[in-house]
Amino acid sequence: MLKVKIINRSGNELPVYETPGSAGMDVRACLEEPVTLGPLERALIPTGLRVQLPEGYEMQIRPRSGLALKHGISLANTPGTVDADFRGEIGVILINLSKEPFTVNDGDRICQMVIAQYTRVEWEAVDEIDRTVRGDGGFGHTGMA
Repeated sequence: MLKVKIINRSGNELPVYETPGSAGMDVRACLEEPVTLGPLERALIPTGLRVQLPEGYEMQIRPRSGLALKHGISLANTPGTVDADFRGEIGVILINLSKEPFTVNDGDRICQMVIAQYTRVEWEAVDEIDRTVRGDGGFGHTGMA
């Protein structure tokens, strides 16, 4: 298991995996007072968390499916990326895609975070790339089924 240093100034519990098979951990809002998002409004919601990710890792910030389905709440930049060299407080850009106002309270679970390893690339400029059966087909080119 990867150990990651974290500072928690929220007064809420640390993000946790809710089930043994969960890839994401729920993250809670850190608010002095509730924030109400009107329809199509967005706001930066603080978490009170700062992390020190190891080099070669990123944190992905993703919507919670229950909030999206039940309330139309998502993230404006999904997935958000927290880089290994970022040391500031993690903020979450929530957006209300519903027709009803939605209020976020301190301690509410607002998103999930996934820690993932990544590979950096070095570009090799060429005039041609290998052909495949798929070729340049995309955006539904294989049909509905």
